[in-house]
Amino acid sequence: MAEITRRRTGELLRELFGILMAEPDGLQASAALQELASRVTLTPYEADSYESGGRRFEKIVRFATVDCVKAGWLVKDKGIWTITEEGRKAHLELPDPEAFYRQACKLYAEWRAAQPDAEPVAATGTSPGADEPDTTAKSVSVTYEEAEEQAWAEISAYLRAMNPYDFQDLVADLLRAMSYHVTWVSPPGKDGGIDILAWPDALGTRPPRIKVQVKRQQQAVSVDGLRSFMALLGDDDVGLFVCTGGFTKDAETEARTQEKRRVTLIGLEKLFDLWDEHYGKLTDQARRRLPLRSIRFIAPAG
Repeated sequence: MAEITRRRTGELLRELFGILMAEPDGLQASAALQELASRVTLTPYEADSYESGGRRFEKIVRFATVDCVKAGWLVKDKGIWTITEEGRKAHLELPDPEAFYRQACKLYAEWRAAQPDAEPVAATGTSPGADEPDTTAKSVSVTYEEAEEQAWAEISAYLRAMNPYDFQDLVADLLRAMSYHVTWVSPPGKDGGIDILAWPDALGTRPPRIKVQVKRQQQAVSVDGLRSFMALLGDDDVGLFVCTGGFTKDAETEARTQEKRRVTLIGLEKLFDLWDEHYGKLTDQARRRLPLRSIRFIAPAG
C-alpha cells in the first residue's frame, strides 16, 4: 500500500500554492519547501530519508510539481517557482485536495500523450517509487531541476561576491563579446555615474553611444536611482544599467515606459544568460572571470 495518498499529495500541493501565491515574483524552491515543511506536520514516512540521501518530503513535493508545470499552473526558472494565473484559478476552483491533484495529473497525461512517440500515461497521480508508467520521466525532471538550482545558486553567489571592479570588467568583457567597442572603463574612484562607454563601431562615429552603470549590490535599484542614471543620458545615448540586486517594480516600469531616454535594465539572471550565450566569443582572460563548464544530463521531455 502506498505510504502517501493522492489526497495527502494534493494537500501538500495546495499549501505550497498558497505560499507561492503570496510571492508574485516567485520564490526559491528551497525556501518554498522549507516554508511548506514548517506549515504541515510531516508523517514519519515523509520525514524519513532515502537510502541515497535526501528527505522523502522534498522529493514527494518536487515529483508532484512536475504535473503542475506541465498543467501550466507552475513555472520553474533557475530555481524560482512562480504560480501562473491558470494555477491561481485552479487553486480557487478546486478546493478539494484530491481533485486538485487529479486535475494536475490529468493535464500532465494529456501533455505527455501529445509528445512524439509517447506511451500512454494514466492520470492517477502517484508518488515517487510507486508503480507508475511515467515515473522515470518525472524523476529525470526532478533530478535536472535540482542540478539546475544548485548550479544557479553557486553562480549567483559567485557573482554577488565578486570584487566590484572585477564585476565591472566582466560587464565590459561581455560587451566586447557582443561586438561592441568598449572605449573606456572607469578606474577605481569616483566615476560620475558612468562606469563603461561603448560604441557600435571601432571609431565611435556611429550612434548610439552606450553608457553603462554597473552596481554589484544586494538591494534593488529604486526608481530614483534609475532616474539619476537617466539624467546622464544624451539624446543619442543608450543606457545600460546592470545591477546584481535587480530593480524595483517602479524602476522597471519607468524604464519600460520611457519615450525620451532609451535604457535597458540587466539583472543578475539576464547578465548570466547573455554571458552564457556569448561565452564562445569571450577571450580566455574574460572567461576566467566567470568560468563555466557544461555537464551532460538526460534532458527532461518538453
